[in-house]
Amino acid sequence: MKYIQVTFSFTNIQEYQQDLLISDLADIGYNTFEDTDLGFAAFVDIDTYDASALHTVLAQFEGEIEYQYEVLEIEGKNWNEEWEKNFEPLIIDDLCYVRATFHEAQPKYPYEIVIDPKMAFGTGHHQTTTMMMQYILSADVAGKEILDMGCGTGILAILAAKRGAARLVAIDYDEVCYLSTLENTALNGVTNLEAIWGGKEVIPKEKYDVILANINRNILLDQIPVYDTVLKPGGFIYFSGFYESPDLELIKQACEPFGIHYVDHKKIGDWVAACFKK
Repeated sequence: MKYIQVTFSFTNIQEYQQDLLISDLADIGYNTFEDTDLGFAAFVDIDTYDASALHTVLAQFEGEIEYQYEVLEIEGKNWNEEWEKNFEPLIIDDLCYVRATFHEAQPKYPYEIVIDPKMAFGTGHHQTTTMMMQYILSADVAGKEILDMGCGTGILAILAAKRGAARLVAIDYDEVCYLSTLENTALNGVTNLEAIWGGKEVIPKEKYDVILANINRNILLDQIPVYDTVLKPGGFIYFSGFYESPDLELIKQACEPFGIHYVDHKKIGDWVAACFKK
């Protein structure tokens, strides 16, 4: 399979701006990113590449960052091998150890999650995933029904399962993420997790005690009314994938009409995760 490689070089860019650009590129189909000396390279299946969509994304950053980019057509790489070179074990709050299949186990940690590092997002290394895992580690999820939206590798749902959740539904619109969740669920011996491929339209019409939604601001704002229909009174939503300003206030305002109220939030760098209660 052939790919398009778009290599970005930056004169000046903040970390949060690069994270935001990568997130926007992921939304239009780019599924692998590699750091370079001057920026990063983004990869997309040649059949998915859309030059006008790329220009639309970049137009949002005009006047904010200085950059150059080069577009090349390349043959497919061994993506798993590339991931293995860059995937390091991760420890969350000295409680959860996240490792790949090629790392040694560490039984001293109460929770261990094995992730096969394919192209799906959600290995725990991004600040948003880390904060969501911190929430799960401190929350009472034992015996709860949990919905994980934008599940990526399934890591959040898997951690909730290991902490005693009764049943979990994990949903992602990206087929790579869906298949990755199935594989990682099996790797971790989780048997009470149902993975579904799709968006808000495939959410089972059931009631949940907890919703995990680590996506991005615009999708969250769009899906909040749907979350309200499936969240039990007294239930919690944990959101992430956005910034403190102005995103957090916009999400608060969108939740209020449904009686979903802000509780608190965490922040790492410019990224935020927030807890809300219905």
